[in-house]
Amino acid sequence: MNTIGFRPTEPRELTRAVDRISFLYLERCVVNRDSNAITATDERGTVHIPGASVGALLLGPGTTITHQAITLMSDSGSTVVWVGERGVRYYAHGTSLARTSRLLEAQAAAVSNPKSRLRVARDMYAMRFPDEDVSSLTMQKLRGREGARVRRVYREHAERTGVEWSRRHYDPEDWEAGDPVNQALSAANSALYGVVHAVIVALACSPGLGFIHTGHHRSFVYDIADLYKAELTIPIAFDVAAEEEGEIGGVTRRLVRDALHDGKLLDRCARDIRRLLLPDEPDDVADDGGDVDFDDVSLWDEYVLSVRGGVSYGDAS
Repeated sequence: MNTIGFRPTEPRELTRAVDRISFLYLERCVVNRDSNAITATDERGTVHIPGASVGALLLGPGTTITHQAITLMSDSGSTVVWVGERGVRYYAHGTSLARTSRLLEAQAAAVSNPKSRLRVARDMYAMRFPDEDVSSLTMQKLRGREGARVRRVYREHAERTGVEWSRRHYDPEDWEAGDPVNQALSAANSALYGVVHAVIVALACSPGLGFIHTGHHRSFVYDIADLYKAELTIPIAFDVAAEEEGEIGGVTRRLVRDALHDGKLLDRCARDIRRLLLPDEPDDVADDGGDVDFDDVSLWDEYVLSVRGGVSYGDAS
C-alpha cells in the first residue's frame, strides 16, 4: 500500500465531535492505515475504521501501530492513548482529541481563582453527596464530611463481606506489608487512576491542575477518580479480600477492568469533566462531547481577550 503523498485533511472535512465514537479500545492486533481509514488486523481478519470518526484510540496490550496510522489519527484531530488491558492504566498519549484549548483554559482559569476553585470543589463533593446541600460548606467542612463518608463506606463493606477492617494503610515501596483488603484497594485505585488519566489527556486537560488535590502532577486525576471510588473500587476490593483466591493484584485489576468497561466509565468521566469545567454549557452538549473548533488559532488581547490569528498587524500602533 502506497501511503506517501496523502494531503492533510481540511478542518471542514473532519467529523464533528458529537458524531464521533468517543473512545475505541483495541488490543492484540496490528493497527495500520488504508487511505483515510485505520485498520485493525488479528487472526480473525481486518476491520476498517474511518480515522475521523474516532475521538480517542486506546491501544491496549499486544498492539502494534504504524507511523502512517499515527499520522492519520493526528491529522484527523484524534488522540492516541497507550493504556493497559481494556483501558486500565495510563502509560502515554499522543495528540489530544481537542484542537481547541477551551477546556484547558477553563480548567486553568477556575483553578487560579479561589472562588471558582471552591465552586468546582463543591460541585465535585455534590456529585458524591447527591442528597445533601454542600453549596455553602467550606473546604475544611467538605473534607471532614468526605472523610466520615469514606469511613462509613469502608465499614459498610466490611460488614457486608465479613472482612476485618481497621484503617487504610499502604506502603508504595512494600506491597506485601498491607493486608489483603489494603492490597486490593491499592490495585483497584491504581487501575482507576489509569483510566481517568487517559480521559483527561484525551480532552486536552491538565492532569496536574487539581481543585481538591494540589501540588502533584496527577492532582486532577485524583480529584476525578475520587468521584467513583465508593461505587466501584471499594466494593470490589472488599469482595476480593473476602474470597482471597488467586493473586490479589491481578484478580482485582481484572474485576475493576470489567466494571469500568461494563459501566461505560470513559464516557461518564468525560461528561463529568465537561460539566465541572463548563457548568453553563447545556447538558445535551456535555452529553455529546461538544463541538471541537479545529485549528482556530487566535492571538491574546488585553482588551477584547482575543483577535484573529494569521493577520499582519504590522501597521497597528
